[in-house]
Amino acid sequence: MDVIIYIIVFLVVMNIIGFASMGIDKYKSVHRQWRIPERTLFVIAIFGGSLGSTIGMYVFHHKTKHWYFSYGMPTILLIQILLAAFLIGSGNIKIM
Repeated sequence: MDVIIYIIVFLVVMNIIGFASMGIDKYKSVHRQWRIPERTLFVIAIFGGSLGSTIGMYVFHHKTKHWYFSYGMPTILLIQILLAAFLIGSGNIKIM
């Protein structure tokens, strides 16, 4: 199997985890239960789950009042998109 397939599968899984972690943390917040640490939410985003985390933030209305989430998650996503575009454009990653 080509490496690009592994990368795509990894990113899909990380984004599902990012989305779900925002929903789980919101649920736990409402029910006053143990919460997912903010550091963990950012680590998930940094390791490829930024799109899912950002979408989850707004779908679940979670962490949207914290400036470091409102600006941080989209910034991580933008950096990841720019990095991917650079790597693809420079020929370091071949899609086909």
